[in-house]
Amino acid sequence: MKSCCSTNSDPPEKKTTPPGKNKTYRPIIAIFSVSFLMALSTAYALSGSFPIIRILELFIAFSMCVLGIQKLQNLTSFTTGFAQYDLLAKKDLRYAYLYPFIETGAGILMIAGFFTWIAAPAALFVASVGAISVYKAIYLEKRDLQCACTGGDDGVPLGFISLLENLMMIAMSIWMMTKAIVF
Repeated sequence: MKSCCSTNSDPPEKKTTPPGKNKTYRPIIAIFSVSFLMALSTAYALSGSFPIIRILELFIAFSMCVLGIQKLQNLTSFTTGFAQYDLLAKKDLRYAYLYPFIETGAGILMIAGFFTWIAAPAALFVASVGAISVYKAIYLEKRDLQCACTGGDDGVPLGFISLLENLMMIAMSIWMMTKAIVF
């Protein structure tokens, strides 16, 4: 019996699921639900109220961090899945390896409102490439792929939820840049 801390360096066996089987949104629903509850509780702990703008900021930033953690758990699985549809990762696999670090780092900096001039443009770049890539793969090419957004290999289909993740990051990036300039 293998433990979670096994020193066996053999890679885990890949799940071989036939296309169209075992699709589930459970992992992404769990991530977004917990991230939203974290945003609510954090906003309340900081202000004693529920400021909607701050809750949305925290929700998106926490979601970015949690999704980044999911990707970082098995970077190889993520990059393999991500390179199947991301336009930049197809050309340079190093980008696929950097993506989770950029997403997580930007989320952390956005939570604190720190180094917005680095975090927001970085998130805007990766989210824009991601949105274009997902749109192209699912709506133009009509490909049936698993989303790598939760780390890959968990049955989450590439679709509207994947596009929504990127659109949320784009919105958050634009908002954070605007907020830094205007306020």
